[in-house]
Amino acid sequence: QMQLAESGGGLVQAGGSLTLSCAASGRTLSTYHMAWFRQAPGKEREFVATIASWNGGRTVLADSVKGRFTISRDNAKNTVYLQMNSLKPEDTAVYHCAALIRGLWGSRQATSYGYWGQGTQVTVSS
Repeated sequence: QMQLAESGGGLVQAGGSLTLSCAASGRTLSTYHMAWFRQAPGKEREFVATIASWNGGRTVLADSVKGRFTISRDNAKNTVYLQMNSLKPEDTAVYHCAALIRGLWGSRQATSYGYWGQGTQVTVSS
């Protein structure tokens, strides 16, 4: 069983940057396509980005974060990252990482993913 632990969240002003990390334990990350989702209060979990299993693998980002966020991974460190720049108040949410466990790579459906971490809170003030 793989456990995922997110870190790096916090409070930042609009226009600022944060880098989130998702560290895996119990199983190697390198065999999984990985994704970041976010969930704001009262809203459904929303797809943010996904990256294919290999280092430097293909990425897909939600339109709302294209040009501002970057997803990357370091399989040697068993970690996936989300670099967030030019943050906006609407980016405020709990950010979760997860591994693709069913369906095809590139899926934006939360139901395609498992091994969800507890999440890390990102708050962007205006």
